[in-house]
Amino acid sequence: MTYARKSLVSLADTPYYHVVARCVRRAWLWGYDEYARRDYSHRKHWILERLAFLTSMFAIDVAAYAVMSNHYHLVLHVDRARARGWTKEEVVAQWTRVFSIPRVVERWRNGEAGEAEREAAEAKIETWRKRLHDLSWFMRCCNEFLARKANAEDNCTGRFWEGRFKSQALLDEAGLLTAMAYVDLNPIRAGIAARPEESEFTSIYQRIRELRASQVGEEQETRLKLALQPFRQPVPTDRVSIPFGLNAYLELVHWSGRAIVGRGFKDDAKPPIMQRLSIESDAWLEALRPRGNVFGRAMGKLNHLRLHAATLGQSWVRGLRQAERLYP
Repeated sequence: MTYARKSLVSLADTPYYHVVARCVRRAWLWGYDEYARRDYSHRKHWILERLAFLTSMFAIDVAAYAVMSNHYHLVLHVDRARARGWTKEEVVAQWTRVFSIPRVVERWRNGEAGEAEREAAEAKIETWRKRLHDLSWFMRCCNEFLARKANAEDNCTGRFWEGRFKSQALLDEAGLLTAMAYVDLNPIRAGIAARPEESEFTSIYQRIRELRASQVGEEQETRLKLALQPFRQPVPTDRVSIPFGLNAYLELVHWSGRAIVGRGFKDDAKPPIMQRLSIESDAWLEALRPRGNVFGRAMGKLNHLRLHAATLGQSWVRGLRQAERLYP
């Protein structure tokens, strides 16, 4: 059963969302396709380059990503306050980086508009402001561009994506942590990498490389310009940050990765962040292993799931039993 996007996205409940887009028929159109005997791995860079551009245009940040051979995951943060703080001129400048400017807005910008034209132009600008922090418009600008580029390379037409993207509201710190770890551990779970630092085309891979480069005082050698949402810093900054520290997150991902591949670890030595958020380790590892994730419309602690359902006018939301086991 599919749901209207307005029943999946509620910025009143959370600014964080886990989204997934999958290729049509689950074909390997981002990796080596055995049926076509062609390697499309170079297209993974297209996704990251497009994300780098869109995050500089929209008031939306990428907290985590994983680009696989037939789908990709994102954890996105919608910064509505940033979009509301833009001037009308800034909104026009951001929107017209992709879309053409209507004549009425051009006349408004040049100071040539009459009263009626001014009202029409400003109404359109406010519509653009809403779209610049809208999850659906962000994904539309990403997936439509990628589909057209891939079809042009293959000299074909037709559907590239399986359907509309899936989205999952991350209602609290525990839900956000679970989704980010699930996304970053995709290559390990799929058996194509043994360690997070070897998981190319994931945010954990990028963060580890950036951390190592900063520790030795070198500029990271990469053509990627995707600026990820920062983790919580000891000194507060103007930019909204992920509500936990990078070191705590890296420790958790490494611990979870060792458990997934079966290398020895002690349960009583589980990372402090799991203890602080009261995460049950067996349920956590079960959720992160292959086919372990229950992809409901929302993820978070039990009370937050129930509040989210009530906000949407619903009596039930998928994932209640998992939340009760995962975050007792």
